[in-house]
Amino acid sequence: MAAREPGLVMRSDESVPAAARLDLPTFGLGCAPIGDLYEKLTDEQAVATVRASLEVGVRLFDTAPRYGLGLSERRLGLALRDGRREDVVLSTKVGWLIDPAGRSSPAFSADGVRRSLDASLERLGTDAVDIVHLHDPEQFMDAAFAEALPALIKLRDEGVIRAVGIGMNINALLSRFVGEFSIDVVLIAGRYTLLEQPALQDLLPRCVEYGVQVIAAGVYNSGLLADPHPAAPYNYVPAPPAILDRALRLREICGDHGVPLKAAALQFPLAHPAVRSVIVGAATPQEIEENERLRSTPIPTELWSELIASGLLPPDVPTP
Repeated sequence: MAAREPGLVMRSDESVPAAARLDLPTFGLGCAPIGDLYEKLTDEQAVATVRASLEVGVRLFDTAPRYGLGLSERRLGLALRDGRREDVVLSTKVGWLIDPAGRSSPAFSADGVRRSLDASLERLGTDAVDIVHLHDPEQFMDAAFAEALPALIKLRDEGVIRAVGIGMNINALLSRFVGEFSIDVVLIAGRYTLLEQPALQDLLPRCVEYGVQVIAAGVYNSGLLADPHPAAPYNYVPAPPAILDRALRLREICGDHGVPLKAAALQFPLAHPAVRSVIVGAATPQEIEENERLRSTPIPTELWSELIASGLLPPDVPTP
């Protein structure tokens, strides 16, 4: 497949960079936790969490059919009723269908993409979403290239959706998609964080080249940077000793500067010119309040300098 021209996204009305059409908020709520990712919630608790986000100014909400097998989408839809939908950027994902028995199955055909989106719209209780990401297509690359992404681009060109994205945790594959398709946004999970930055070498420069906006997710690396300890998860499994040691060193240096590790992890990705938004999950209004404090915590430039000098960050990395 031939590479496309940098930054140009063809639409039915006019040819403009599509990313410029969608003003992404700087911070967003990742809605996997309200799909019972870590603990079971009631609908009322989940709705309270979303509405607490709205109260502090969060306007980007990211969900997916696989988050609680439709539960996250349904609860987010409940919370955004009563006119709240018009105030937010709503993002969901396609590529997986949820059957009546609560099982997910891959759906990376053109028909599967449309069926997945239709089911999401029904659960969300809305007739449109702003961003639709192709979700974790790494095991279905042929179908993703041949059918799924062309189907999403067609939906965008028809005005059904505003922006086409891809969400996954493999930066090299995302970089390939950016080079070969006129997508608008990518969601990179866990590969551009305070702990590790592999996307710095391939994905982020390519996104700058093609004018593709980046949403950074998984900035706590599944929880390791939230609370480094021997049982802490990294990529949803116990952290290897070397990775845990790195997280502990990050926490120590942050502490020396009076900065919570979580604040540094939350603010770090936004310094890169490709990164437009950071999304962080939350399950309770209290966690929303904490995230609000962390994102506004002052961080001295000396902290970033010491992290670079200690080898915990590369010398050429952009810092806040």
